[in-house]
Amino acid sequence: MSENQENNVQEEQELDLNQLMMVRREKLDKLKQEGKNPYEITKFNRTHTSKDIIENYDELEGKDVTVAGRLMAKRIMGKASFCHIQDAEGKIQSYVSINDLGEESYKAFKEDDIGDIIGITGFVFKTKTGEISIHAKEVKLLSKSLRPLPEKYHGLKDTELRYRQRYVDLIVNPEVKDTFVKRSKIIKELRRILEEKGYIEVETPILNTIVTGDAARPFITHHNTLDLDMYLRIAPELYLKRLIVGGFDKVFEIGRLFRNEGMDIKHNPEFTNIELYSAYEDYNDMMNIAEEIISTIAKNVLGDTKINYQGLDIDLAPGWRKLPMIEAIKEVTGVDFNGINSDEEALALAKERGIVMEEAKQTKGHVINAFFEEYVEETLIQPTFIIDYPVEISPLAKRKPSNPALTERFELFIGGREYGNAYSELNDPIDQYERFLKQVEAKQKGDVEAGGMDEDFVNALEYAMPPTGGLGIGLDRLIMLLTNSASIRDILLFPTMKPLS
Repeated sequence: MSENQENNVQEEQELDLNQLMMVRREKLDKLKQEGKNPYEITKFNRTHTSKDIIENYDELEGKDVTVAGRLMAKRIMGKASFCHIQDAEGKIQSYVSINDLGEESYKAFKEDDIGDIIGITGFVFKTKTGEISIHAKEVKLLSKSLRPLPEKYHGLKDTELRYRQRYVDLIVNPEVKDTFVKRSKIIKELRRILEEKGYIEVETPILNTIVTGDAARPFITHHNTLDLDMYLRIAPELYLKRLIVGGFDKVFEIGRLFRNEGMDIKHNPEFTNIELYSAYEDYNDMMNIAEEIISTIAKNVLGDTKINYQGLDIDLAPGWRKLPMIEAIKEVTGVDFNGINSDEEALALAKERGIVMEEAKQTKGHVINAFFEEYVEETLIQPTFIIDYPVEISPLAKRKPSNPALTERFELFIGGREYGNAYSELNDPIDQYERFLKQVEAKQKGDVEAGGMDEDFVNALEYAMPPTGGLGIGLDRLIMLLTNSASIRDILLFPTMKPLS
């Protein structure tokens, strides 16, 4: 089809849509003139949903029910008709006849359009073909749809349009709703597990005066009364650890984080995260709870720990592998960073492999991380804890007593992607202050993701924080995994989209 032909089809479709909308507005105007404005109805009492009726047919057969939903299909056959309405639980058929409704009401029903919200009262029965249905005694128009549903005319196949108009996507693709029902169940199950373990859910500020808690580029806003620039939080970590200092033993927060970075199938500027902290525990305990959380959610929500994600067979049953980062690099590349003793040697090796290091990241630790991201990450299909990260990329983690160049930190990888990050939390205020200084220096050298100096947090540590384990899990990615969703936009009801001109 030529470009001109495509443009003509587009114009014809828009013309058809405008004509259809005009007809519907004319119907609405007529209803208003007759004193039957559907938008003035404030309440409608339902007795059952479609699911209730279908699942309890034996009990409800012959009894009156009242349901409400969106008119999705209508088959007019003279003095009798069939229609399907869709509610939050599914679809159900109704038989509508002039003998039951009367001439005026039946005529009004025939004027109802696909997409209208209607209420039906009648008794439950089965048709000759065995379909559970409602024999209507009364049909009431509850809300008028002024736009035709897209699948009847042009279809809602454009993925971007589905994300922009999620309300339409949910109407015409009801299976999409299943993903978001699972999302709700996953988060509910997560809360249940943690509360049973004695964790307390808390809330910490979203507006921060300092960028700390992780390495990420923030969103900046301005508080007019204080005349102060503020940042949407990139992590709640330092506030949660203040609570550990204050005497809470186990805390967690589920909430939105905001990062002013790239957008792709794995990243949205705002996303849902959980962070949890437990006093007197370390990163080994955090590995145990991460494994328990994810495997239990899979079993209780999906019914099985064996899943398939985008063609990859993955087993989430407990017993996940634990592998030091340096050893993982050696397995894949043959390079052993234990034998490299200086930043200069590491940088020379990176150059030899064609890995470009930013000016602010000219250290052995940063090179190790770059090698891992380049060669190893995508190979980690089955659940794997990569442990013992370089101190340069772990400003909030406790050093390993056996090797101060490394930290007691892990990240969890499944299907070649990172799903969680945890530390034996740094509780030495002097060491923490020095690491904050290095972050400030990195920012001054141009590292836009480096954090700032949080003197109040150092002050809190000076009151003594017990040994503590902390864990963060990106819930959106976890939900993608457990619902076999290819893009993060598939599991966000309203993902961030560039406005249309």
